Amino acid sequence: MQKLVDGKVVVVTGAGGGIGRDIALAMAAEGAKVVVNDIGTSTTGEGQDAGPAQRVVDEIRAQGGQAVANTDSVAESAAANRIIQCALDHFGRIDGVVNNAGILRDRFFHKMSLDEWDAVIKVHLYGSYFMSRAAANHFKEQGSGAFVHMTSTSGLIGNLGQANYSAAKLGLVALSKSIALDMEKFNVRSNCIAPFAWSRMIGSIPTDTPEQQARVAKIQQMTPNKIAPLAVYLLSEAAAEVNAQVFAVRNNEIFLMSQPRPLRSVHRGEGWTPQSIAEHAMPALQRSFVPMERSADVFSWDPV
Repeated sequence: MQKLVDGKVVVVTGAGGGIGRDIALAMAAEGAKVVVNDIGTSTTGEGQDAGPAQRVVDEIRAQGGQAVANTDSVAESAAANRIIQCALDHFGRIDGVVNNAGILRDRFFHKMSLDEWDAVIKVHLYGSYFMSRAAANHFKEQGSGAFVHMTSTSGLIGNLGQANYSAAKLGLVALSKSIALDMEKFNVRSNCIAPFAWSRMIGSIPTDTPEQQARVAKIQQMTPNKIAPLAVYLLSEAAAEVNAQVFAVRNNEIFLMSQPRPLRSVHRGEGWTPQSIAEHAMPALQRSFVPMERSADVFSWDPV
């Protein structure tokens, strides 16, 4: 059977563990040459350790694959350029980027510090921009390339205590769409995946009550390796017609997620006043309001 990404050169950020590690291993198993990028920080972004990236490289090589470790930070433009240059230096080209690196600084919004906001936005949103921008000209010149960005239902739907993370992840959807629109003429694609999976990134979820314990047990069923097949597919030529889409993966389920479109409209020929909006427009529109739901309210059933 032909390998889907045979000979392609792929960068996977945040690939020292969790979802990124499984994506890197799956890419290599399907024939890709992989740059395993991981700065080796804690889940909140502190510290640095070259070990995680190198261990994944060793795993890939032990299975007969080709890989190289990189420990540059995606949160800095020059460092992101070095990550792409690492692919060029070792393997001669770049065909795909998986923007997976991330940190968490969860806090209720009214308590969130500037640093907690800034650090998360820098890694998730700026980091994905820096990586994509660093690869974009190479993709343009060769007339091919693909991006996969990891978004989250925290941004698509909502979650408590994650204003920084949610804002970054929904911003990433808009970034992906813009890349897809701007670079379609160069045969470059850009798609998003919202992954459900147990990893150290969400290992800090409290388990103080039976309800919380049950929720964590449910999440632990959803292993990171369930995300990898879709990421591999989206970077392959088999996905040539798949662009500007947002998917979610939850254990053995794959969802195509909606993107904002008009739900309902009201019109008044003479225009609106604040009073007529209150009396007519808002009562008419209110029947179609999006409810105050969180991710767990929408995905309320046990993973299949």
